[in-house]
Amino acid sequence: MQARILRLNLAGQPLEWLSWQEAACLYVRELVTWSLGGVVQRVHGGINRDGERSCLDLAAIIACGGERMARPRKRPPLTNRALFYRDEHTCLYCGNVFCSRELTRDHVHPVSKGGRDEWENVVTACRRCNQHKGNRLLDELDMELLALPFCPNAAEYLALINSDRIRGDQMEFLRSQFSRRRQESWLISH
Repeated sequence: MQARILRLNLAGQPLEWLSWQEAACLYVRELVTWSLGGVVQRVHGGINRDGERSCLDLAAIIACGGERMARPRKRPPLTNRALFYRDEHTCLYCGNVFCSRELTRDHVHPVSKGGRDEWENVVTACRRCNQHKGNRLLDELDMELLALPFCPNAAEYLALINSDRIRGDQMEFLRSQFSRRRQESWLISH
């Protein structure tokens, strides 16, 4: 699995993950203003008329100028994969850890009762707990949440969606922008 390159805006805010090909295009178009971290990949180009081969070292973290995607998203998209990573593959009702295929997205305040499909209203639940809860409110049952749901910031979200391929230098950069609660959680579990 190839490492991805973390793209920042000029203010150092994380924006997205890039493939080495996308990053190489930004370098060639001279949109990379500064970079951090080690070299993710060395790209070799053609040979010029003097017999010299071009070479481009792609850094792990790059900051780019330009209009496209200059601001991070206000709210990251909600996906089951990111949700399960946010909750560390733990059912927030029974506290047991499961693999992804055994987990579900549970709406704390059920959609059928006016709840919304958004970060602050969803938690990771095992199939058994989710079926037991059904479309009822927690105060109608003898169930409690082990942690409160929250919306990850841009840095947290990028770490969640790429957690299995993230480099140490990228994680160090992203972790510096985590919320205090997430910093403590990542320090304990990673």
